[in-house]
Amino acid sequence: MLSFAPETIFHIGSFPVTNTFLDTLLVDALIISGVIYVSKIMNLVPNNLLQNLLEYIIEIFYGLTESISEHAAGKIFPYFMSFFLFILLINWSSLIPGVGTLGFYEKGKLIPLFRGSTSDLNMTLGLALISLVATHALSIKTVGIKNYLSRYFSFNPINLYVGILEIVSEITKVVSLSFRLFGNIFAGEVVLVTISSIFAFVVPLPFLMLEIIVGLVQALVFSMLTMVGMAILTTAHNESH
Repeated sequence: MLSFAPETIFHIGSFPVTNTFLDTLLVDALIISGVIYVSKIMNLVPNNLLQNLLEYIIEIFYGLTESISEHAAGKIFPYFMSFFLFILLINWSSLIPGVGTLGFYEKGKLIPLFRGSTSDLNMTLGLALISLVATHALSIKTVGIKNYLSRYFSFNPINLYVGILEIVSEITKVVSLSFRLFGNIFAGEVVLVTISSIFAFVVPLPFLMLEIIVGLVQALVFSMLTMVGMAILTTAHNESH
């Protein structure tokens, strides 16, 4: 049975290296390798299937960003796409053979060397905090500090009350984003571990397909909510009324 807390594999000094941290490093290595490879095959005029496919996917996602925030699509898109790709690959990394099953036994319990990072609340909370900080930093850079602060603070009592509610809303967004992603991925891993321990072949396949879909949907939900938040906060406060 999976534990809520990630398992520590070894220590570097006083720093515990967990299996979810190792999974993050694995995904980072895959992303960096992919970026290096793609940069070598890219041409001004597409002449290979992979480049055509990547440009088609980017065009779709950029069009989606423009439909939400036409005025700041160029600024928001890199964040949106980065969150989507990173979370998608981490969600799917738990489905790689050996992840969650390859490890060692300690006190009769299997300690996997790798475990899907988004099944660790520390990771999802970190992603939510990064989303929050990036959103507000982009807002300040786009509309200016004065307009940004006017969204939350005002001498008008009614507007001040609304601003306080928006601050509370921003805090609850962190909780919502982190727990939604963590809950769905952790629950999926529990189901897969349970089913796989009962049935070795065939039966787990539909659940694997379901987790592929869940991983895609959750990555899209997180990145879309971040994009919408950025679209709202990069709109000047006096323009949104």
